[in-house]
Amino acid sequence: MNAIVNAPLAEHEPSDAPRAGLSSPEFAEKYQEHSRAIYYLCLRLLSDPDKAEDATHDVFLKAFRKMEQFRGESSWRTWLYRIAINHCRNLQQTWNERHMLSNIDESVFENAASRTDSPLRVLETKELGQRIQTTLDKLTPEYRLILLLVADEHLSYEQVGALTGQTSDAVRGKLHRARKAFALHFQQTA
Repeated sequence: MNAIVNAPLAEHEPSDAPRAGLSSPEFAEKYQEHSRAIYYLCLRLLSDPDKAEDATHDVFLKAFRKMEQFRGESSWRTWLYRIAINHCRNLQQTWNERHMLSNIDESVFENAASRTDSPLRVLETKELGQRIQTTLDKLTPEYRLILLLVADEHLSYEQVGALTGQTSDAVRGKLHRARKAFALHFQQTA
């Protein structure tokens, strides 16, 4: 037992450690590069900063464990988004998520404003952020996802189609309907 405790960690990697793919330092670079985008995607899908942070860590843990399954047919970013979308959908399907109201943390919108802004500007930014999140929460999960991937993440119709299992024409049509629904709901929050 003492030999195991004092041995270097690399000699006792868990059996689910990747046998192919990136080394740990290379994976850490991928985490640094993509974690912020994954967090914001999770935040928009889950409407809760704590859950989004947990989901982000879960996404990267899943990616690390399944790294050998990455075939390189898409970019790392797209692969991570697919994992994040699936993970957030799974979280949303849990009993608690179906029966609880969204409680997005107001500090998310407070921190969005710069410290040099006037108090009125900070308040306006906070209120706008809350209106946007309230409007997103009223949309169907499919419309919300398509809007977030195109507007926030700047993915192409083809990339969104690959992530959602649709053609780019279907994404284009649903995006148009999602934007109209968003505009209608957003006007109602005024």
